[in-house]
Amino acid sequence: MALAALLVAALGTGCGASDSGTPAKTKAGAAGEAGSGAAGALANSAEKLKAAQQARIAVAKKWGLAKVPLLAPAAPKAKPEITTRDGFEVEDQDELPPVFTTVPTEEKVVFLTIDDGAEKDPEFVRMMQELKIPYTAFLSDYLVRDNYAYFKQMQAAGVTLNNHTLNHRYMPGLSYEKQREEICGQQDTIQKQFGKRPTLFRPPYGNYNQDTLRAAKSCGIKSVPLWNAEAFTNRMDYREWDRDLHPGDIILTHFRGREDWKGTMPDMIRHVMKTVTDKGYAVARLEDYL
Repeated sequence: MALAALLVAALGTGCGASDSGTPAKTKAGAAGEAGSGAAGALANSAEKLKAAQQARIAVAKKWGLAKVPLLAPAAPKAKPEITTRDGFEVEDQDELPPVFTTVPTEEKVVFLTIDDGAEKDPEFVRMMQELKIPYTAFLSDYLVRDNYAYFKQMQAAGVTLNNHTLNHRYMPGLSYEKQREEICGQQDTIQKQFGKRPTLFRPPYGNYNQDTLRAAKSCGIKSVPLWNAEAFTNRMDYREWDRDLHPGDIILTHFRGREDWKGTMPDMIRHVMKTVTDKGYAVARLEDYL
């Protein structure tokens, strides 16, 4: 009898009519459906994350990486204050673009930058797109002009193309006017060919003087990133005494191939990523921190 009464009560509440004449749901039923929906959403999200990780493992294996690259954290909402590194100043430095080798951050991230444009390896472009490894390019026009389309592929994939002068000359050996021609001329070329005027400049060989920075500023340059480590196919060279990576370090490498290295650009990336990942670092996008 008690069971029958409970069933009648349940039917009475569950099938009662609302003011509109449609059946009304119990609060418990609505809560149950909401809970079920939330659980389903969580399960769906977990499945997506699992599928994404499996895809990352497959891509890493395809390109011969020893480990899956670590994911960089979200870009900081408040950008760190960038100042010139001690010992890298010139006269009136406070009025000129900062020169730095490391971005101030506590996150275990490093930044990959690639210079000049000599080697144009299509496998490298595919590799970086599939692995989703961010990098920043610094281009010299005398090496790039024979194949702008190659670098447009990079730009279409989200790579920022920056200024490394027209002809890769030793800047301190040039007059202010000649330095300005090298920098502003490359600004104009990049804007014409790729539609966007750079705000980052890297002087060839990392050499500069006050005139270099004055000329860069007059051409619209905001920052002058150098580097704290340099990558090759078989080693990493470090600027610091401890020969190690640090949070925010900028890594330099070049568009090079077998003519200059004992390997290819994909070989270089495999070595870089093994080093970076083994040390617990992720590669982040430099522009997100500037």
